[in-house]
Amino acid sequence: MLEAKKINKNPYMPEKARIVRKYDLTEDVRFFQIRIINPDLVLPLTSSYKPGQFMMLSIPNVGEAPFSITSTPSRPGVFEFCIRKVGKLTTKLFELKENSVVWLRGPFGNGFPVEQMVGKDLLFVAGGLGVAPLRSLLLYALDNRELFGKIFYLHGARTPKDMLFREEFFRLKERDDFECYLSVDSDPLGVWPFDIGVVTDLFKYVKVNAANTAAVVCGPPVMYKFVVNKFLELGVPDNQIFMTLERKMKCGMGKCGQCVVGHKYVCVDGPVFTLWDVKNIRGLI
Repeated sequence: MLEAKKINKNPYMPEKARIVRKYDLTEDVRFFQIRIINPDLVLPLTSSYKPGQFMMLSIPNVGEAPFSITSTPSRPGVFEFCIRKVGKLTTKLFELKENSVVWLRGPFGNGFPVEQMVGKDLLFVAGGLGVAPLRSLLLYALDNRELFGKIFYLHGARTPKDMLFREEFFRLKERDDFECYLSVDSDPLGVWPFDIGVVTDLFKYVKVNAANTAAVVCGPPVMYKFVVNKFLELGVPDNQIFMTLERKMKCGMGKCGQCVVGHKYVCVDGPVFTLWDVKNIRGLI
């Protein structure tokens, strides 16, 4: 079972790291595999974080920003990210070649409470870039398959070319120890072999013990209401519905106040929250 390890290092100081692999997932989203250069920190940092946590990635004289970890601590050695090209930092990051140096701080945030999910059925719903933190949790659950009940993974995208990790999920669909369903809103080229429609249409395949299910969702804000309603229709309790919420985070440590909502700091108390949190903390969504 995953156990956090205390590492004696200054959390304000980034660690030098190297891009060891990168490739395009879509036209504007790229996969990065990054390894900490200090050999004494590689395994401690990459084996003890929780799925759902994030790292602060920086490039000197350019900037720093938070990115969800999309790899799993059950496969230590590197941190993996899928990053969309949207601004100055990510534009520069996309220009870097393999073996280039970047800097990492973290991991930060609360992550998914995996210890509370043991023995439960798991129901994932991902949309768009929301696959990043959910891929981390899914791979962790599959690597520790004996700890969980049924696992359902529902993934929606606008079109086939917009689906992140498409080929990886095609391969995962061939496994017989969990159920993976993929859908696209539209199929302009007529080549999509699976469901066509919104991601909530995939709930017709789901059969879980709702009272003993941990349901997780991450994706565009517009999808949360509809997916959460489906969770509730199944009978999943509010405190067993988890969502990752993004806000403008700057320090990652609850010091700058950039991401404060009510009495919560998203970078410390989140980015994973339950539906109970959302209902009781005004402005969280």
